Amino acid sequence: MSLTPDQIGLIKATVPVLQEHGVTITKLFYDNMLKAHPELSTVFNVSNKVHGHQPLALAGALFAYASHIDDLGVLSPTVQLICHKHASLYIQPEHYEIVGKFLLEAMGLVLGDALTPPLLEAWGAAYWQLANLMIGIEADLYKSADGWTDFRDFVVAQKVAESDVITSFYLEPVDHRPLPSFIPGQYVSVQVAVPELHHAQCRQYSLSDSPNEKYYRISVRRDPGLSLGSDDATPAHPGYVSNILHDMINQGDKVKLSHPYGDFHLTDPKATSPLVLISAGVGLTPLTAMVNSLTTLGNNTRLIHFIHGAHSSTSRAFSDHMVSLQKSSPNLKTTYFLTQPSEKDVEGENYTHTGRVDLSKLSDEDLFLDMPETEYYICGPTGFMLSSKKALVGKGVDEKRVHVELFGTGGVH
Repeated sequence: MSLTPDQIGLIKATVPVLQEHGVTITKLFYDNMLKAHPELSTVFNVSNKVHGHQPLALAGALFAYASHIDDLGVLSPTVQLICHKHASLYIQPEHYEIVGKFLLEAMGLVLGDALTPPLLEAWGAAYWQLANLMIGIEADLYKSADGWTDFRDFVVAQKVAESDVITSFYLEPVDHRPLPSFIPGQYVSVQVAVPELHHAQCRQYSLSDSPNEKYYRISVRRDPGLSLGSDDATPAHPGYVSNILHDMINQGDKVKLSHPYGDFHLTDPKATSPLVLISAGVGLTPLTAMVNSLTTLGNNTRLIHFIHGAHSSTSRAFSDHMVSLQKSSPNLKTTYFLTQPSEKDVEGENYTHTGRVDLSKLSDEDLFLDMPETEYYICGPTGFMLSSKKALVGKGVDEKRVHVELFGTGGVH
């Protein structure tokens, strides 16, 4: 059911309230919902909740929704992103019932008498307008999975150290059924038990190899925990799932995987337009899947420039692999940036430039700027992706040809 003009007006009038109280509302929502439904703790990222990232992201999403309630087309890319993530977690319609109940209750607890009956009714209608849209999109995604409708058991066939901090896991299905293909750039959700939390947790990891029927490969960075705050003195909790994968999951062990999802992928794997792939850190994983897929097509003549930034050559993954690919794929070019090259590193040999990825150090020819059909894919930390996109747009690239990978809800995956 569509919202009435009066309800739309009430929702838009709520924007200043969400700016002021949004995080308080969403924090209370998460606390109360997970206390009543602890089984949903598997779905939500505990680290993000504890450190406020999840309430902040949800508050931002609510603010954006209220701001554009009369023009939801503006939010379509974000809705698609969230629906793909939901599908990888196997969110069901009944979960929307729970979320709606506790979200509206939290609004009432925080806003008190300011949440008048008409405003509460308007927000209930607005919530279900969005929820029904997302339920429909997710139902279509589940249908496209050809019967893979829940987490599936996989065994670690190989565990391979790719660098000091990145390890690849070759995952084969326990039931030995052929694996469905995916579009290079997509991800799977991995679910493992977390003894410290007494329940499982799920994380999304990009597939890092070309599609095949036997295995999926993910390449995971060890997460020691990031510093929070301007003084960098407060450590965040290290990554639960990534560190369990590194320290506790070995060859022969089992994990659970979702069907591949994600809307960050090659728009057309069979196209011939040039590609510029820009990454930092472990952001190279989906772009490596793209390179591997394109260079195994045999007759590929597509120009590809793989640009990557890392702290050091020892933390950088797949360098030898890229060298090997270049021998058989003359149209593949690589450029490497290192922020902390060692004495053993030689500029011009195993890396190209010192410092973080800086597109101003590359020529127009390096970026294929003279070819208006060139596609650009960027993956890495959020700030890196947004600044790289801004740099390309500043060079005259149509932003529709610049694709970025954000797993969260606050920007674009």
